[in-house]
Amino acid sequence: MNREIKRVSSIVLAMFLALLVATSILQVFQADSLTADARNSRARNDSYAQQRGAILVAGQAVAQSVPSKDIYKFQRVYSNGPLYSAVTGFFPIDGQATGLEGALNDKLSGSSNSQFFDRVNAILTGKNPQGASVETTIDPVAQQAAWDALGSYQGAVVLLEPKTGRILAMVSKPNYDPNVLASHNTEAVNAAYKQLVDDPAQPLIDRAIGGDLNPPGSTFKPVMSATAFGTGKYTKDSQLPNVSSLQLPGTSTVVKNDNFSTCGPGATVSIATAQILSCNIPFAELGMQLDAQTIHDQANKFGFNQELSIPIPVEKSVYPLYTDPAQRAQGSFGQLDDRATPLQMAMVSAGIANGGKVMYPNLVDSIRSADLRTLEGFTPRTLDQAATQQNADTIKQMMVDGVDHGVASNARIDGVKVGGKTGTAQNGANDPYTLWFTGFAPADNPRFAVAVVVENGGGQGQNGTGNSIAAPIAKKVLEAVLNK
Repeated sequence: MNREIKRVSSIVLAMFLALLVATSILQVFQADSLTADARNSRARNDSYAQQRGAILVAGQAVAQSVPSKDIYKFQRVYSNGPLYSAVTGFFPIDGQATGLEGALNDKLSGSSNSQFFDRVNAILTGKNPQGASVETTIDPVAQQAAWDALGSYQGAVVLLEPKTGRILAMVSKPNYDPNVLASHNTEAVNAAYKQLVDDPAQPLIDRAIGGDLNPPGSTFKPVMSATAFGTGKYTKDSQLPNVSSLQLPGTSTVVKNDNFSTCGPGATVSIATAQILSCNIPFAELGMQLDAQTIHDQANKFGFNQELSIPIPVEKSVYPLYTDPAQRAQGSFGQLDDRATPLQMAMVSAGIANGGKVMYPNLVDSIRSADLRTLEGFTPRTLDQAATQQNADTIKQMMVDGVDHGVASNARIDGVKVGGKTGTAQNGANDPYTLWFTGFAPADNPRFAVAVVVENGGGQGQNGTGNSIAAPIAKKVLEAVLNK
């Protein structure tokens, strides 16, 4: 009899332990993934019945939940929704959340593993559960300046803090009002969403970090300079062939400089002068001289070909491994299959401005529980050391010279040294250009790094240049934050 009792007891104990382990796995280790699963309709519906945490900019809510009189109990409201839509995204009652709303859904809804005891406490005390708030890195002055400066252009602006990687501004246009998509009127939301999806300008795409990425054009040239200097075989004074046209080996492709002439007088031209005047041919020659893997590795150090999360997932910027010399020549001045986000090009300038150290970009300063405990805090971290201090300083001065007396002249600010690089990237034979500027200020102690992209040549009937359209936008943003 005792033997049978022991056997049954052992089986019951084993079953109890199995149940305990299974429950613990579900409650602790798989809670986040189960909550995030779009098929989990019960968790999704429950998330609307509790007060979602706020998304904050400088301590002010730009997204918050307020009581509603319908079955959902709370309505998501976005103050100045279009201005911050690239940051907040939207939280629909039926569908996939985007932006920080989607990336930090578990924290904002209070369903993350780190908030387990908060949920238990809410049950025991009878309090309404409440999600965590998210304090962003966004500077409201910088965000407004970027919004105003971009105006009606199709494109994006990103402003970074070089020493930390904090994103101070992130604007994408055309855009949308997230309030329309967070409405509890399902019919109205579906109609509005369809209209946005069908819009050929694609306002739902955050061009600052995603979408159909653009060739970076000549803004890639500082990366090439860093590659050359990093080999130890080149300096800023190293000479390259200076011709008015270059037929690439084995192809019918002919590379020309923007002025359809040589890069200044003389049979050769220095790397520094070629970057300051943004000449394509010398950089094509440089690309064919350099090893394909060396260039690829250098681009990776600046963030190309890397999976990034800010914590919103970032579309990967691409610099391919061009083993063919002719292809490498075109890729060396940001053409062919090179593709970049504005965030990526801001990271290039930020890394050069920061002594060659590229910081991991971030959009969140802190995440706090309803009782103001810090669940997560921001700590700057290095992505990579892309260049030595000496080489970075050399390229930094080349970018300052590019603004002072080169082709980036429209970024000049009275009384402030600005470094920068423009880009006027070609697309299809009959397609408008993509216009770029990336740079930093003040050059003696860089506090800000910026990147601007303007798509479609600046608009219908236009085909401007990076200096004529993108550089003045960057100038306005830098002036606004420098004058705070």
